[in-house]
Amino acid sequence: MTQIGIGNPRHRVVLPGGTEIGIAWSAMTDTGLRREVNEDSFLAQPPIFAVADGMGGHAAGDFASAAVVTRLAEYGGRTVVGTPDIDQALRSAVQDMGRGRGVTDEGSGTTVTGVALGSISGEPAWIVFNIGDSRVYRLIGGVLEQLTVDHSIVQELVDAGQITREEAETHPHSNVITRAVGFHEAPLPDYRAIAIEPGMRLLICSDGLTKEITAYGLRHFLASNPTADAAARHLMDAALGNGGRDNVTVVVVDVLDVVPPVEGG
Repeated sequence: MTQIGIGNPRHRVVLPGGTEIGIAWSAMTDTGLRREVNEDSFLAQPPIFAVADGMGGHAAGDFASAAVVTRLAEYGGRTVVGTPDIDQALRSAVQDMGRGRGVTDEGSGTTVTGVALGSISGEPAWIVFNIGDSRVYRLIGGVLEQLTVDHSIVQELVDAGQITREEAETHPHSNVITRAVGFHEAPLPDYRAIAIEPGMRLLICSDGLTKEITAYGLRHFLASNPTADAAARHLMDAALGNGGRDNVTVVVVDVLDVVPPVEGG
């Protein structure tokens, strides 16, 4: 388990072009009630917020998730990052895993998902990235949307119409993912750009949270808590209260305001 960054109730960022954004965030992780080791890691440090869920056995999974967030954290202090930066960080993390402690013959690997402050065609945007079945959600105007698509066997079955979303939750292969960072493979993240809007709330989490709380429950806790810290704590408490069968990691990011540049300024 590696934790990089701490919560912040108010932070201001001036992006290229002059747009000023106020953000707040909170991040926390827990081993859960049934696991002995926490193989999750997180990064909560502008311009990147990310969660990684390690696999491959105790030391290997822990090392893999730590390698990813440590490499992504090298962009800390920058105003924005782009997809080439994230690609390079993930490739470097795979190299780190190959020579790291705890690596098994099969290798080690991890999921990774998150958001990064970026600029698309000169406009500020969140760059959403994902490999595996950790997720990013957006809550705005009371509507919760999952922004990432799981790389998993059950997601493929859902997409093919062979099982329903509800059946996927209890499918015996629900833990089998089809894409990861590591295991001697080149990382292939999915990317999506979304507008940065005032009042939006982002949730970045490992599947230890979504195994225990339904989409309705996620929306309830995200919508009913005024601060990022309160939302993260209530989500964590609910996941543990519902069984805590896996490591649980939660990062909540709020966009407090967006101030466009002054014309002619």
